[in-house]
Amino acid sequence: MKDIKLIVTDMDGTFLNSNYELSPEFPEIYEELKKRNILFVPASGRQMSGITKYFTGFENEMCFIAENGGYVLCKNKEIFADQMENQYIKEIIETIREIPGARAVVSGKKQAYYETNDEEFVEFFTQYYTNNKKEKDLTKPLNDSIFKIAVYHPEGSEKNLYPYLKKFQKYELETVVSGQYWLDIMNKNINKGKALSELQMSLNITPDQTMVFGDYMNDIEMLKSTPYSFAMENAHPSVKEIAKFQTSSNDSFGVMEAIRGYLENGN
Repeated sequence: MKDIKLIVTDMDGTFLNSNYELSPEFPEIYEELKKRNILFVPASGRQMSGITKYFTGFENEMCFIAENGGYVLCKNKEIFADQMENQYIKEIIETIREIPGARAVVSGKKQAYYETNDEEFVEFFTQYYTNNKKEKDLTKPLNDSIFKIAVYHPEGSEKNLYPYLKKFQKYELETVVSGQYWLDIMNKNINKGKALSELQMSLNITPDQTMVFGDYMNDIEMLKSTPYSFAMENAHPSVKEIAKFQTSSNDSFGVMEAIRGYLENGN
C-alpha cells in the first residue's frame, strides 16, 4: 500500500462517530496528508452543505462527493452534477406517502425540500440537509436540479422502505439502502463509485493510488473500485464481505486509526 494519493471516506457511521463528531486528531492528520500531497475526500449521501460544514477552513482546498455520488466538487470546481427527471418524482412521492412512518426529502442543487409537518423529523434531518425549504406538495415540479429522493423510516429502511420502493428500479433509477434508517432513490448508475471514478479521471489518480472507507450498502461501489478498501467494525455484513481490509468502529475513529497506520508504516 504505497503511493496513495487519494483517501475517500463515507461520513455517517464511518468517519463521524455516533454523536456526529470528527476525531480530534483530524486537523493534525489532515496537515500531514497535505504535506504528502494526499487528497482527503468525504463521500456522503448528505447534501453538499451538510458535508462541508464539518471542514470549515479546509473546504476550498478539498474535494467532496455528495448526494451519494450525484454531485462532486473539487476545490470549488464542479466535476459532476446529475439530475433526475421530474416525471418519476411525482410517482415516488405518492408511494412514499402510502408507507406508514415514511418521510421524504427531495434533494436538489439549490436546497432540499420536504412537506411533512413532523417537527421532530425536520429537526433530525436538517443536520444532513442544512439548506432546506418546506413545500406544500412535493409532487409539484420544483425549480431546481434534483439529485435524489432520500426516504427515512424510524424503524429501519431495509425492512420498512426497500420492499415498497424497489419497484422503481424498473425505471432508469437506483434504489439503495443508504443507512439504518435511510434509503435513496436516484438515477441509474449514479453511486459513489461512479463519482469517485469521475474524480479520479479529473485528477489523473488511479484506483491503485486510492484508499476508501465505508460502512453501508451505498458505499459498496466505491469500495469495489480500489484494492485498498476498508470496512468499519460496525459495517453492514455485506460491506465487510466486499472490503479487503477492516478497521475499528466509527466510535473508535477507525478511519483515523487506519490513516495514521498508513502514514507511519505504509508510506
